Amino acid sequence: MFSLGNVTRNTIAMVLAGGKGERLGQITTNRPKPCVSFGGKYKIIDFVLSNLFNSGIKKVYVLTQYRAYPLNKHIKEFWSRLIGHGEFFDTISPETNSDSEEWFKGTADAIYQFLHFVEATDADYIAIFGGDHIYKMDVSQMIGYHIMNRADITVAALEVSAEDATRFGIFAVDEDFRVTSFAEKPKNPQRIPERDTCFASMGNYIFSTRKLIEVLKAGKKLHDDLDFGKHIIPMMLANGDRVFTYNFGDNMIPGMKPEERGYWKDVGTIESYYEANMDLVNVAPQLNLYNYRWPILTNQGNLPPAKTVFDEEGRRGQNISSYVCGGCITSGSTVRRSIIGPRCKINSFSLIEDSILFDNVETGRNVKIKRAIIDEDLRIPEGTEIGYDHAADRARGYTVTDSGIVVVTKV
Repeated sequence: MFSLGNVTRNTIAMVLAGGKGERLGQITTNRPKPCVSFGGKYKIIDFVLSNLFNSGIKKVYVLTQYRAYPLNKHIKEFWSRLIGHGEFFDTISPETNSDSEEWFKGTADAIYQFLHFVEATDADYIAIFGGDHIYKMDVSQMIGYHIMNRADITVAALEVSAEDATRFGIFAVDEDFRVTSFAEKPKNPQRIPERDTCFASMGNYIFSTRKLIEVLKAGKKLHDDLDFGKHIIPMMLANGDRVFTYNFGDNMIPGMKPEERGYWKDVGTIESYYEANMDLVNVAPQLNLYNYRWPILTNQGNLPPAKTVFDEEGRRGQNISSYVCGGCITSGSTVRRSIIGPRCKINSFSLIEDSILFDNVETGRNVKIKRAIIDEDLRIPEGTEIGYDHAADRARGYTVTDSGIVVVTKV
């Protein structure tokens, strides 16, 4: 018999965090998608790293690439400090560490470029996870499932409707959830046996270490742009390897509420990113960040508590149905249904509604902002209105999405 504690100690993780996140537009001009703020004080990558840490996996390589500096800084200033003896949260980048000094050409190529880390480990299992999704997961349950099935690779899968399946890579499986085929965005997706739903790939994998080394070396001889979904999984299926899906909907974490089960967000577009953030300020959000039995960890910083000042008619500092982070001052102004990142200051007679402010934003007096995303370190001049006249917003160089979300960045 195995214990979950033992299997996590025998596992190292490699987190793919080099993505540019082009669909997020100017938000990712100066940072990679995994380093984009979420929920005020978090970075997107904090979710996968918290999942690994809470699951007992504390030997983690974060593979960075595009605009790597802010992500490297975030990992080293916080995550690297959580380690004990023989544990690590470390960043590695192709610009400085790979022999070829080439950028990653595919998801599997990213791992191949650092194959020497895999070959040098005595770990039995390698967890390869993406760094740009919002979810909670006990990874040890997936590893236990991998061991139980004597699998060569286990792929985390979302159960989606047949209508939605055309947007994903879809697995066909037998009654034991062993994969029989894989297709990208199929027009006629295969259903799960005895169900009307389909299994969509989450891009998260558990490999047996020796099998991973074997398939990466074999695959690289055939494909320069080696990718797990496009090349490795089809190759393993053709070889008769034991490929299994793990139903993410079966994963349970301590303290999970029923509405949170199966929660997973890509946040790959401005609209999906905005909607996932705005859900947090609802009375009963689907994602519960107040579950202290499965905390999402991040660099808190040495910041004072948020505060409101002034209580006069027409000049009252108030935060209503909002997330307001440490170091913020709401001075004689109103914040409503918004997420305010650390160290922001909202000056008097201003109104912030249905908006997301990143770190260290300051508004002048009489500023009005609605349905907007404001990048970090910006100063919004006195009397500015954002989100009320989209023609004027575009004239100032702001991005306005089809759904009317205004994005204000430093570019």
